[in-house]
Amino acid sequence: MLESSQIIQNRYQLEKILGDNPARPTWLAKDLQSHDRSYPEVVIKLLSLGGQIQWEHLKLFEREAQILQNLNHPQIPKYRDYFSVDDRSLWFGLVQDYIPGASLKQLLNEKKRFAESRVKRIATQILQILIYLHELNPAIVHRDIKPSNILLGKDDNIYLLDFGSVQDKPINQGGTFTVVGTYGYTPMEQFGGKALPASDLYALGATLIHLLTGLAPSELPQKNLRIQFRKYVSISEDFASWIDRLIEPALEKRFSSARQAVQELVEGPKVKKYQTKQATEKSLVKNNSGCGLSSSQPVPAEIQGWNWGAFFLPLFWSFPNQVWIGLLSLVPGVGFVVALIMGSKGNEWAWKSRNWRSIEQFKQHQRGWAIAGLLVMGLPLTGISFGVMALLGALTSTSAGFVVVLPLAGIAYILYQSKSK
Repeated sequence: MLESSQIIQNRYQLEKILGDNPARPTWLAKDLQSHDRSYPEVVIKLLSLGGQIQWEHLKLFEREAQILQNLNHPQIPKYRDYFSVDDRSLWFGLVQDYIPGASLKQLLNEKKRFAESRVKRIATQILQILIYLHELNPAIVHRDIKPSNILLGKDDNIYLLDFGSVQDKPINQGGTFTVVGTYGYTPMEQFGGKALPASDLYALGATLIHLLTGLAPSELPQKNLRIQFRKYVSISEDFASWIDRLIEPALEKRFSSARQAVQELVEGPKVKKYQTKQATEKSLVKNNSGCGLSSSQPVPAEIQGWNWGAFFLPLFWSFPNQVWIGLLSLVPGVGFVVALIMGSKGNEWAWKSRNWRSIEQFKQHQRGWAIAGLLVMGLPLTGISFGVMALLGALTSTSAGFVVVLPLAGIAYILYQSKSK
């Protein structure tokens, strides 16, 4: 029986027990041979072979030690040592760096609640660790992500613990396997021995739900194998949808990688943005012509603006465009006012009055009327204004340059506007 202050391996002095599993105790100990006196404390995981402990457990324990030796990530406690002690019972020990802090399970047991912003930071850090593990060759799948295996350090960083369930080699079809994981956090494919990187993402999603609700996933209702958590949380729709993708029962609908998951968490769901953009663009170019002048349907932005054909030739323009308001230009004394109104609203009314094949057909039609209006009315009116300005210039001794440039500038502007439609 191990006790506090006991020294094992002539090196590690046990201080206090950290775990609550008597068959696999975890101790905080002091490394008496540590070269770094600032950090002499270590964590020792012990396994006693006997009783309920089987050879399969020892196999997993040894594999954990082998894998930890080859890992090098600042948020995975570093491997220090592995040993066995034969003192009436056979003990095996795994030594790692000690990280001051508390597991998320401890914090949940203390009724700690996590706000959305904090949970997002935790998720981001865990995903960065998973990117490292999953992109190793071969990939390492943790297979047991849950609050008790995640440490919130006093430095406010997240650390991933307990690699006793890791899978570092794909399981051959038809081969034997050991089911590992924790109910509520483990996806269905893992129970069938098919643990993939996406399986860790499911476990992460279930863990985040636990942090947000304060309830273990197994305590929440399920529908079609999906954890129903939304009514227990108050979070943004985007974040809830993101978690939904983590806990998708179907692998093909889940995030395919930790890198994709963290990218969408940080940058926002690109698929949703793309669909929103497509929907917006579709609504802008939708051919809803002929909907009627009283319709509230939006006119495509591409055709909005001044209509020179309707302005110069309101009466004639009205017939092919079926905008009969232009007939009011025949009323004496209101012709110029009607022309202004038609120029301003002509595009909108023409679009709603007729059925057009496309926006491009509409634009070409109105461009033709703009040129016709310029030739029939624009140029003659410009000539008249040119003559008036020349006469005024002669009478007032205004420079001829000013008299010539102003009407020409007006013509150039009209041509530019008709071309851009």
